[in-house]
Amino acid sequence: MVEEFDLVIKNGRIVDGTGVPWFKGDIAVKDGRIAKIGKIKERGEIEIDAAGKVISPGFIDLHNHSDLTILAYPNAESYIMQGVTTAVVGNCGLSMAPLNPDKVDLLKRYVSPFLVKGFDYGWDWRTLGEFYEKVKKQGTTMNLAPLVGQGTVRLAVKGFDPGKPSKEELDEMKALVAQAMEEGAFGMSTGLIYPPGSYATTEEIIELAKVVAEYGGIYATHMRNEGKRLIEAVEEAIRIGEEAGVPVEISHHKASGKPNWGKVCATLRLMERARKRGVEVHCDVYPYTAGSTTITALLPNWVLEGGVNKMLERLKDKEVRERIKQEIEEDRVIGENFLKAAGWDGVLISQCSIEEYEGKTLEQILKEKGTFDSPYDGLFDWLIEIKGDAAMVLFLMDEEDVKWVLSNPLSSVISDSWVTAPYAGGKPHPRAYGTFPRVLGKYVREEGLLSLEEAIRKMTSQPAGKIRLQDRGLLREGFWADIVIFDPKTIRDKATYQNPHQYPEGIEYVVVNGEIVVEQGKLTGKRPGKILRRC
Repeated sequence: MVEEFDLVIKNGRIVDGTGVPWFKGDIAVKDGRIAKIGKIKERGEIEIDAAGKVISPGFIDLHNHSDLTILAYPNAESYIMQGVTTAVVGNCGLSMAPLNPDKVDLLKRYVSPFLVKGFDYGWDWRTLGEFYEKVKKQGTTMNLAPLVGQGTVRLAVKGFDPGKPSKEELDEMKALVAQAMEEGAFGMSTGLIYPPGSYATTEEIIELAKVVAEYGGIYATHMRNEGKRLIEAVEEAIRIGEEAGVPVEISHHKASGKPNWGKVCATLRLMERARKRGVEVHCDVYPYTAGSTTITALLPNWVLEGGVNKMLERLKDKEVRERIKQEIEEDRVIGENFLKAAGWDGVLISQCSIEEYEGKTLEQILKEKGTFDSPYDGLFDWLIEIKGDAAMVLFLMDEEDVKWVLSNPLSSVISDSWVTAPYAGGKPHPRAYGTFPRVLGKYVREEGLLSLEEAIRKMTSQPAGKIRLQDRGLLREGFWADIVIFDPKTIRDKATYQNPHQYPEGIEYVVVNGEIVVEQGKLTGKRPGKILRRC
């Protein structure tokens, strides 16, 4: 008998991504797409018995940074093993293009804490399209949907110059955004706590967002503040969307620092009111109380003017040191004051140019060096020692706030991390391995915060709808066959802050574009992922 389908999945509980209650059924796949859903009698070349298991659409991570490491880890182990079949990348204002040959070293130096040490990126591309052509040639297990980063665009035009752009410079930025949109970007992101993107005024961002709106893209923002000026930052994000006529995605929504816990109730109401007057605004959230970013984010934005090397020079100046100390201690930092919010023991070094510091808090490091009696000078000396090349985990949030945002209908589930692998070293935030299983294990099965169907909706159709993916995010005939099969009774995350390189449990099969990339909990080595482009 000739098999009619390439793959048939039988006897599963289908959670289709819409949020409606699960139903029992079979799914058949042909030529990479879902060919039939229902009771299937025909045979498949490959057949999977999913009795007692959930069949869901592949998870779509709306806020991801895997463009930084996908060339080094094309198998995307840490993500594909947790069921992520599509990652929206280029977030927080940081994308791998466009590049200006005269300023590429500034970008390479700035993103070095996230890049894979010892891997030769080549840096032989200039545009977003050229970068993703390189990724495509190498292959990847999961699909990538790119955004263009406003910070990268500004760096390409003005470097780390904080000044207002001239008309010619603004026109050049707009042209770079337009080119990225022409090449298929799904929108533009900002990271408004990170130089050089943080140097932009609201009006400058609106002008760039208007270009995005012309192409039907979205505006995704890591806002200017997630602490004491959280409400003002949400108001700015909504204003940009309203005046530019562009959909807004508020990234990793949270309230940082204990004095600000509870503010998410007010900010979610701001979003709801904006939607009533026609502003398409959503948010996303990761299921952890700690965030992660580059170590340079501990310093005021002005310290980064001119780039990382200029920063290191400034840190040798006694007057500069005193100014930084006073701004942090008196809470006068214009952007985020992470050190004040987290404390010396709440900053955990996850990756560093000197490996011995990984897995230690700043307090531990400075005490071991004998400099904790003068912690700021100790910090500045240490930053010079490591050349500003480190990433950190910050313990900033309240669990009740996380639950409040996670349970709101406007939020999607995201990870805010990048692909890595068990052999990669370092101690990355456990969200790189555990985000999606954590929601399904902790917040669905154990705590009942979300129904299974609502959690899956937040991981699939909602993020797909936000970026206007027309044929992914749902189990529908004719849609691409991105599918996850998992055991709802056992799925859970295992990654921890001190031992993050652990795959989750309970995910048995992952299918990308009709190809099995995880089989019985093991990677198959196939790379059927696509570079997705905005239609």
